[in-house]
Amino acid sequence: MKQIKEHFINGGFVQSIGTEVQNLYNPSTAEIIGTVQLGHKNDVDAAVSAAKRAFVSFSKTSLKERAEILDRLYRSVIEREKELNELAVLEYGSPLTATMGRTRAAAVSFLTAKEAMYEVQFKKEYENAIVLQEPLGVIGAITPWNANYVHICGKIAPAIAAGCTIVIKPSEFSALQTQLLSECFLSADIPAGIINVVNGTGAVAGGALVNHPDISMVSFTGSTSTGKIIRKQSTDLMKRVNLELGGKSPNILLDDCDLSKAIPLALQIAFSNSGQACHAGSRLIVPESRIDEIKILLIQEVNKLKIGSLYDADSVVGPMVNDIQFNRVQSYIKSGIDEGAELLVGGLGYPDGLGGWYVKPTVFVNVDSNMKIAKEEIFGPVLSVIAYETEDEAVAIANDTIYGLSGYISSASLERARKLALQMVSGRVIINRAVNIEPKSPFGGFKESGIGRTGWIYGIEAHLEPKVIAF
Repeated sequence: MKQIKEHFINGGFVQSIGTEVQNLYNPSTAEIIGTVQLGHKNDVDAAVSAAKRAFVSFSKTSLKERAEILDRLYRSVIEREKELNELAVLEYGSPLTATMGRTRAAAVSFLTAKEAMYEVQFKKEYENAIVLQEPLGVIGAITPWNANYVHICGKIAPAIAAGCTIVIKPSEFSALQTQLLSECFLSADIPAGIINVVNGTGAVAGGALVNHPDISMVSFTGSTSTGKIIRKQSTDLMKRVNLELGGKSPNILLDDCDLSKAIPLALQIAFSNSGQACHAGSRLIVPESRIDEIKILLIQEVNKLKIGSLYDADSVVGPMVNDIQFNRVQSYIKSGIDEGAELLVGGLGYPDGLGGWYVKPTVFVNVDSNMKIAKEEIFGPVLSVIAYETEDEAVAIANDTIYGLSGYISSASLERARKLALQMVSGRVIINRAVNIEPKSPFGGFKESGIGRTGWIYGIEAHLEPKVIAF
């Protein structure tokens, strides 16, 4: 059983000042697999101090120097890719085939930032002025437990590209994964203080980070409710915030789509990362004229989904990360039943033969937009099917949410789908596929799905402040 007692601060591992210990679990079995010693304010202070000292020289480095650091970080993560994958399966409960792609994506984020920073205009010259884009300072990053490597690397990469140093408070539920990733940072042999990692709870370590006077920007990925707290706490010190928050993403099937392709795709979108994904298309908006065949296909396709051994190449849905999340998802399934939605497949309890924190992949039909399962982010494998009669109604249903992170459309006509996408209030709309494959596009949401953007030059520019020298 692994015991984590250290944080990664100022280029090495240091003993935690905080003494509270939390158990770490295998979600597939609910067995304890390790412990983590949680940091408190003094640990955060030490990390921020190291980052502040490092910023003085690092902020003046050349693009070539930063590129070399990003290259080394990429290589150090790729070298331990197999171990990182296996630990994500053990601690997070991700099917191996899914986490393999996410670990590779985490490593590639360093190369993407390296390429993007050469397209950022750090200096613009005009007749009577020069505009410089200067690094903000020390970045405080708070990351969630789903896709741990992706979120941590995704925040480090643009910060380094911009010339900022960073202190990360990752989810305490992902401490084993974070420890191994921190070992990658150590082996990358980068200057001390550029990257610092403190394990701890959101209330204690996260709060200390958000309220620290030497943090210039808080970059947070997580729930909308927590994002609102962070934004309020950041106002007194006028901190910048970059918030990638929750979603209740709509997936519209137009009446001309090929259902034999659209329904399996809809389940892939809804149950991505076992439903523990902010971008999951958890509202399936379908034509009333085709509802009967859609219901038949949904039952058939859900029953084909492999749930079980996470090392099985055919397994697509894993357990919830912990008992808190398992119970949360169960409460939403019960709510759907109690509010009168039709339970098409799945339901309460465990899938046959499985314990741990597995949830039955669940689909409700005859869902009303006012039901909790249609309005609130569940963060589990639960899909709500809502019927429409006209395209205008489909768009109205899609936009009837406090969120605006992602949207999806399936149609035989790309022109028709594009026209519909323009009407959707969403940070991105993906047509006839499950993921966005364009690396040069930004990610972020409208409305209560967040503030700011990540990815490509957009993410780097979020870490820069314009400065004018006029003459």
